[in-house]
Order: sequence, then structure tokens, then C-alpha cells
Amino acid sequence: MATMAITAEMVKKLRDQTGAGMMECKNALTEANGDFDEATTILRKRGLASAAKKAGRTASEGLIANTVASDHSSGILAEVNCESDFVARTPDFQQLMQSVLDEIAEAGDAANDAWLKDPNGPIARHLTPLIATLGENMTVSRLVRYAGNGYVGQYIHQGGKIGVMVEFGGVTAGIEQREEFQTLVREIAMQIAAGNPAYARREDVPANVLEKEKAIYRAQMENSGKPANVLEKIIEGKLGAFYKQMPGGVLPDQESIRDPKMSVKQVIDAAGKALGAPVAVTRFARLKVGETGA
Repeated sequence: MATMAITAEMVKKLRDQTGAGMMECKNALTEANGDFDEATTILRKRGLASAAKKAGRTASEGLIANTVASDHSSGILAEVNCESDFVARTPDFQQLMQSVLDEIAEAGDAANDAWLKDPNGPIARHLTPLIATLGENMTVSRLVRYAGNGYVGQYIHQGGKIGVMVEFGGVTAGIEQREEFQTLVREIAMQIAAGNPAYARREDVPANVLEKEKAIYRAQMENSGKPANVLEKIIEGKLGAFYKQMPGGVLPDQESIRDPKMSVKQVIDAAGKALGAPVAVTRFARLKVGETGA
């Protein structure tokens, strides 16, 4: 395999993502032959990079369009982008957001990424004339649609720059209207907006992600002289911190933003006890304008 030339731009990008020094970044990129994920792992193993420093890069302006059914059985989030915040606040752009939501609702299960990006599809037909009218490039970069699997709640933060959708299971008849449940939905959606968790449950963390974390912890302690059984207990303890981290981590394990003495799981369990029904978050989505990935 040919050796990749490591440029100053690559070094700067890795430094921005990890906070490590310039030489450490260059050495890690050289060792990883230009692979950023591998270089980040190398830096973490050497204790030179923080786990959660890498954040999505702001790519553009725009707003998160949102709608939720009156019975909360379904909901949609869509990131609608433009080049300037000025255009994002115009009536024409607001109308575009509504048209996008209407098209997604009509398409239903067919509304996937390929459908969204189809140059001859319904979204393109809304975008093309408006681009000509307003003189800015516009896209609908991603969408999330939940339907038919539980109670769907939403929260829009920073005037439409962050949109959260959360789905609850175990919501029996009569619970939806109760104040305790409405408070819980609002609180959990705000938690997701602020804490930016990656997973709804520990079981959702892929095995390869866990193994990668464990390998990093082992590498950090390989010269500690501690026996293997002690090291494994330390590693399990460090995984507990991984589950709790903000951003990233597992939603129920995070500290509650309302009461840091409680975990989100404890908040949900307490609400379930008050409601007389064990409710749980089954899935969630958090879209931030200009951030790649969910």
C-alpha cells in the first residue's frame, strides 16, 4: 500500500478534532497512513486526545423543520439548509419547510435518503424555483420520520437550530394527557438536546465500539503493573464513565440536566412510578443544523 503524504491541512484538521499537539497529530496520521479515525484512536491510546472532542463541523445555515401528529403517533424532523441565516428567516423559506414536511408525510415509508436526494423527486421540485428566486443554494440534507411504534414528542431549541424527536414505549391509554407524562417528555427531549447522547440503551452500543473503548483503556494502563483481574474491573469502571459521557454516551446513564444527582434512568423510573406504568425511551433523533450525522 502506498504511503499517503500528510499535509498541513490534515494535521490541522486532526488537531481541531482532538486538541492534541501538532507533532503528535502528524505522527499519528503518518502511523495511520492518513486514516483520521485510526489516528484519533492512536492519540487516545497515548492519552493525547479526549474521547468526545470530535464534533460535527458546521457546514451551512438553515433550520430544522418539524411536525408531530395531533395524537403523537408520528412525527417528522427535516434539516433544510441555505447559505445565510437571513434567508432562513424569510417567509419563502418558512413555506419551503412546510412543503418539505407535507411531502415527507405524503410519501410515508418511501421517504428515505434516496427519495430525499432524487434530482427528479418532489423535494427537488420545491427547491429549484426557490433557489432561482432567493439566489442561494438550498438543500434538504436529512430527515427522520417516526410512525406507529409509540408516543412521539418533539422539542425545538435555539429557534430551530436543534430539533429533537423522542419516542416512548409503554404509554397506555390515559397516560398521554397527564401532567407527569407531559413533563417527562419535555424533560427528556431537552436532555437529548443538551446532553447529545448517542444511544437510547446500553444494548444499542455496538460490540465493536465497546471493544475499541476497552482496547484504549488497556493500552493506557499496560505499564501499570496491576494484575489482569484488577485491570478488567478498572476497565468496567471506565466503561461506566463512557456510558455517562456528554456528548455521546447512553441516554439513561447520563446525569439529568435538571438534577445532576439523578441519572436519566432514575428520572424516567420515578415518572413511571407516579404514572403507574413503566414507560421507556425506545428511540430518539437529534438534528443540529450544519452538523453531519445524527
